[in-house]
Amino acid sequence: MTRTAIVRLIAATPLIALLGACSGEATEDAGPEEGPAAGGEPPAEIAQRQDNYEAIGDSFKTIREQLEGEAPDMAAIQTAAADINTRLQRIPDLFPEGTSMEAGYDTEALAAIWEDPDGFAEATQNAIAASEEMMAAAATGDAAAVGEQVGNLGLNGCKACHDKFRVDDD
Repeated sequence: MTRTAIVRLIAATPLIALLGACSGEATEDAGPEEGPAAGGEPPAEIAQRQDNYEAIGDSFKTIREQLEGEAPDMAAIQTAAADINTRLQRIPDLFPEGTSMEAGYDTEALAAIWEDPDGFAEATQNAIAASEEMMAAAATGDAAAVGEQVGNLGLNGCKACHDKFRVDDD
């Protein structure tokens, strides 16, 4: 194994665990499907946000796969990093009041999102800022720098928000 490959492996190892925290909101359902508490169809934003988070997870997967390879495709990493940033910026519009799991919807969004809107907004902005740092690292072409920023986004963006505002599905 070359020195470069070893450095990449070391940089990627903590990322693999963190990237799982950034994958989509939607998961395999372990029980009966829940419906809205008040009846009727769930708001479109629930499916939109689940799709958005799934796409974020797909972009993280692209980055991870590139960082694990011998010769990362930095253009693919840059595209995926930009996609993550764009999708994180959509988050505030995807959480209308009353679309939590406590409201009876099939979602992992906790009522804490609406009970602490300033905290949720701050967590979202922290994730967006971390994704901007990741995009800047990708633009340098330095795979190790990208790996550090992916870890930063995973820990200080995705995980920080999930810990407070999303059902712990572990």
